[in-house]
Parts: sequence; structure tokens; C-alpha cells
Amino acid sequence: MTAMRVLWLTVFLALSGSAQWLNWPTPGIPRGRDGKPDLAAAAPKDSRGHPDFSGMWVPRDVRPCDTNERGVQCTELPLTPQLGNFAAGLQGGLPYQPWAADLVKSRSKDVAFIDPHTHCMPPNFPRAWAFPETEKIFQTPTQLVILHEFNASYRQIFFDGRKLPEDMVPNWNGYSVAHWEGNTLVVESAGYRDDSWLDSSGNFFSHEARVTERMRRPNFGSLDIDVTVNDPKVFTKPWTVAVHMKPLLDTEMIDFMCQDNNKDIGHMVH
Repeated sequence: MTAMRVLWLTVFLALSGSAQWLNWPTPGIPRGRDGKPDLAAAAPKDSRGHPDFSGMWVPRDVRPCDTNERGVQCTELPLTPQLGNFAAGLQGGLPYQPWAADLVKSRSKDVAFIDPHTHCMPPNFPRAWAFPETEKIFQTPTQLVILHEFNASYRQIFFDGRKLPEDMVPNWNGYSVAHWEGNTLVVESAGYRDDSWLDSSGNFFSHEARVTERMRRPNFGSLDIDVTVNDPKVFTKPWTVAVHMKPLLDTEMIDFMCQDNNKDIGHMVH
């Protein structure tokens, strides 16, 4: 069983056993005369005139699904290119230091067993942007709170004037502070764990990584995030990829706890 099959089987079983507010009108949606959401409408603004990122979001860009590989999950959980390779489309691939490239290559045979996410660990950001589970953003005048459907996890991004801590205990999502540059929220993050994976191919960064996310909402139906990773321990130079999200409307988040009744991990052997 590949890592992807383990992951999607776990997700699908969780989804099939849930029943919540799956058909609930989202308030404040701009709609056309036909009642359908007008995704090209202007982006909402907060009280200070900045774009309001609040809402539920899922990846916009998906790749064709092989029904022989994933069966019914092709309709339940669309794959995204960056799920398997976070830097998909990046010309020349990730600019690894030689030792780091060798490490990624050595993981190829055992990726199904050693990916932290396969063992129900958090996907961490920026990896989480590529996952099919919903991200629900709440925006206040001083921070973004992002709820991630997977394992009921969360992330906080502060733009209340604070700086990154001098002493950061490494964690899955790191520490995030931000500032506005016009209509773009520039998020600076650091303090990650050394076992932070970027995708299911084994790409990674280290605890020295500095991640910059430039978040924009050009219209109601788009959330665009340019992710720049600067990690001189692992890479020869900084690199940037673009992530595109779309709103998930007229529904609600689903309770998804990866470890709930999970019988797979005990049977995962080389």
C-alpha cells in the first residue's frame, strides 16, 4: 500500500462516517440573478480596508484522478499537484544542497512508512495549503486564525506589531508574524521542526528555514499565496511557488481525527 493509499483511505473512512451541517448557506456571498455565487465579485474588506481572507478554502488547482488508483475518492478528495510534490512546476526542481538531495532520494523506497503525515502527524504549513481538507480562516484586526480540518488543528498569524521570538521551540507550524503591503499580507514564519516534510515525496526543509507567504485576495473567489522558502542549510538558494485556493461555500467543516479507530499503523511493515 502506497503512502497516498494509506492517507486517502484514512480520510475517506473518516468522511463517510460523518454527518454535520453539509448543506448550510454561507452568509454574505455575492450572488448573480441565478442565485449562484459570483466568484468574480470584489473581495470583501475588513474594517481597515484590507482584503478579508475569512472563509473556508480548499486548493483550486487539481490534477486528473485515476479511478483505478483511488476509486470513489476521485469524487470525494481531489488531488493537487503540490500534494505529491510541493514544488511541482518549479523549473529545475528544488535547489538542494548535495547532501539534502541524497536524503530525499534515499527516502523514495520507504516514503510510505516514514512520512510523518502517514502516521497522523500534522501536515504543517505551508504543506497544509495543498491538502484537500478545508482551511477555515477567521480574520481580526490583529491576526488570522486558521482552522485546519485535519485533526482539528490550528495556526495563528499575528500582525499586531510583535516580532518573531528570539527563542523559538521548534513546532509543526512554526511561529508566524505578518504586516500589510497594500492589499498583500506578508507572513514571515520560522521555528519549524527538523522533520518538517513539504509533500508526500519526501521533500523537506530544516529548523533554519524562513518561510514567507504573500497572501492576496484579488476577488471573492480567489486566495493566492506565493510561498518563498529560504533555508541555506538545505538549499543553495531561496525558491518560490504559487498556491491557489478557492472558497468552499454553503457547507461546514467535518470532524476528521486521523487516529480515531485507525488500525493501519500497527500493520505498516517494510
